[in-house]
Amino acid sequence: MIFATGDTHGNFRRFAVRHFPEQKTMNRNDHIIICGDFGGVWDGSRQENEQLDWLDAKPFTTLWVDGNHENYDMLMDYPLEDWNGGKIQRIRPNILRLMRGQLYDIEGYSFFAMGGASSHDISGGILDPNDPMFKARRYQLDRQGASYRVNHRSWWKEELPSDEEYAKALETLERAGWKVDYVITHCPPSGIVNIIGEGAYKHDKLTDFLDMVSKRLEFHYWLFGHHHDNRAIGQNYILLYEQIVQVV
Repeated sequence: MIFATGDTHGNFRRFAVRHFPEQKTMNRNDHIIICGDFGGVWDGSRQENEQLDWLDAKPFTTLWVDGNHENYDMLMDYPLEDWNGGKIQRIRPNILRLMRGQLYDIEGYSFFAMGGASSHDISGGILDPNDPMFKARRYQLDRQGASYRVNHRSWWKEELPSDEEYAKALETLERAGWKVDYVITHCPPSGIVNIIGEGAYKHDKLTDFLDMVSKRLEFHYWLFGHHHDNRAIGQNYILLYEQIVQVV
């Protein structure tokens, strides 16, 4: 069995047996896919490690693509390894990060992964902790109630793919003949952004790239998170948040 869900932000309570009883019949060959903003590698605290150990002890294998709420400095410390046709980072024995632009064979189905997204809760901007005016600027923004991020503390430029990752994605799709079973991303293509935001949400390089992919690629379903809602858009696009849905 393969299930999928949306952003967890380091909170894995939805995988408790009382919320997800299907796990009673699952094993390591069954998978849960988190569509970005995993958030389980954030500060290295004892509480965080306990939560990861708890999730790792579940009977299924957890897979996830990255979102815009990940600590990319910490993620860089995990080595790459081969898994089911693509590259992964093994956070725990049974918690695997699916890397950008990779294609995986999971239980006979092909899954194309392309994590990343732009942070949209940064109206106050990105603060540099090395700026002499950092504390004053943060104090002012706090008083205004403005949302902001701090570079290398709560925001990383790696939230969006590099040119190399875009190139790898295209290479992978070319090799697959532009045909896969499932697409797993954090943010959706620009065309779906327009539907969700009714024109209020901005596009970026990644959403435009995914839009190009969506027009060329033959696929069954495209699963994504980021927008904190649970809904089907058209026949092929599934936006997930707290809901856990069976994919296979």
